[in-house]
Amino acid sequence: MQAKARAHSNIALIKYWGKRDVRLNIPAVGSISMTLSALWTETEVIFDERLSKDELILDNRRGNVKESKRISAFLDILRQKSGVPLKAKVISINNFPTAAGLASSASGFAALTLAAAKALKLNLSERELSILARRGSGSAARSLFGGFVEMFAGTEPDGSDSFAQPIAAQDHWDVRLLIGITSFRPKKVGSTEGMTRSKKTSPYYQAWIQSQPEDLKEMRQAILQKDFQKVGELTEHSCLKMHALALSSKPGILYWNAITVDAMHAIRELRHSGIQAYFTVDAGPQIKVLCLAEDEVRVRDMLRSINGIERTIVNKLGPAAQILEFDE
Repeated sequence: MQAKARAHSNIALIKYWGKRDVRLNIPAVGSISMTLSALWTETEVIFDERLSKDELILDNRRGNVKESKRISAFLDILRQKSGVPLKAKVISINNFPTAAGLASSASGFAALTLAAAKALKLNLSERELSILARRGSGSAARSLFGGFVEMFAGTEPDGSDSFAQPIAAQDHWDVRLLIGITSFRPKKVGSTEGMTRSKKTSPYYQAWIQSQPEDLKEMRQAILQKDFQKVGELTEHSCLKMHALALSSKPGILYWNAITVDAMHAIRELRHSGIQAYFTVDAGPQIKVLCLAEDEVRVRDMLRSINGIERTIVNKLGPAAQILEFDE
């Protein structure tokens, strides 16, 4: 019983930060993301009666205790749903840095969800798969889909209405998201830890929750209308709001480094010169720039000119997750 799947990472334009329920991994707010063409995870899951425990191989190394426990806990949910008690070997490879603010958990758990469900012969709808992926990583619920995707926070205590669905397909709009890698090191404060700290200690947390519905509504309309300036302005605004929340936690969480800040200023200077470019940053130091296709070269050259940016990755809108191999 084995299957292999590929899922692409995504970057939230309207950010997700905070959990309504930590155990069920239900987000406190909705979010809207862009699936990325160039960043992906391939994950193979092999259920085998000869295994006495789950095994994880991540990026050609054996998973550490924390990573392995997280994978086993997630597989337990699928084992319970399928009635198949077998342990599994999970082999997962990212084509980009892991745990560095590039949503490797999103693509990783989306690929794991799809592969494990297929191997266990679970006949699940897209909505059910999204709810399952959310249990592994909140943003993984979005990485099952291509194009622009919205994640609903929902209101039900069991999380049954907290799932993702597409807003616009991969071919809806020819936009670019360029990533400037400022560091290959894993971040010191993980997203879940950061969200918990912000919820408990930031004086801005309730304002963040209350202001999100309007941002989501405006972004949804701007994407469908292809209003790039509005999409860019909302993207940058949501990014700064999320990081203000992290910074105002106790102790404050600073995901940026000096290169991140230099890039932010450079992007705004580029915009003042007439190029429509807008930044966003997730829980990590990597800078992302949203721009139109015709401005890709100018934005790429600008990123490469910044001292300290180690690698530049160009993305278009990416595809939905897919099964690559299946063996009964």
